[in-house]
Amino acid sequence: MLNIIVAGPPGSGKGTLAKIMAEKYDLIHFSTGEMLRKEVAAHTPLGLQVAPILERGDLVSDSIVVSMIASSLEAYPQMHGFLFDGFPRTVKQAKALDKLLAEKGAPLNLMILLDLSDETCTSRILRRGTIENRADDTDISKVKHRLATYQSQTKPIIDHYKKQGKFVTVDSSKTPEHTFNQVDQCLTQIL
Repeated sequence: MLNIIVAGPPGSGKGTLAKIMAEKYDLIHFSTGEMLRKEVAAHTPLGLQVAPILERGDLVSDSIVVSMIASSLEAYPQMHGFLFDGFPRTVKQAKALDKLLAEKGAPLNLMILLDLSDETCTSRILRRGTIENRADDTDISKVKHRLATYQSQTKPIIDHYKKQGKFVTVDSSKTPEHTFNQVDQCLTQIL
């Protein structure tokens, strides 16, 4: 089983890369951001609960996100791999994911960090907000808050996976194809 995390700051290209990887490697793609936005759009109880959190640019609680991922994993008992996009976002979530995958007898293979400057992330997010009409991507103060939240809460998971020898960084400042080629070379070494 191939289990991979695609991580990086907002606007680094996680979703784009994850879609390419999921197709090439036949992986189930879990994007917690997309899952939560669908809940908000559908006005579900969970969506109503997390809407103000997302609006502020804060992270949804570990318990909610881990529960959502655990349920999603159970929905695919026969799959041969999962791709986590935007999850885990905290060390607590990383440890929970390690435990969930260990229970399946299929530990994480690799965390891929997409490296990109805050300036480039900001311009990409603002452009995406205009194109996709995403309110959370059009307010510069909220974008800066999301980047600061990433730096303080998400970056510590890098050390968690470095200690396990399951970490690689790739440059995501160029085209999605260039980023994917770097990732493909890394995965060739572990497949």
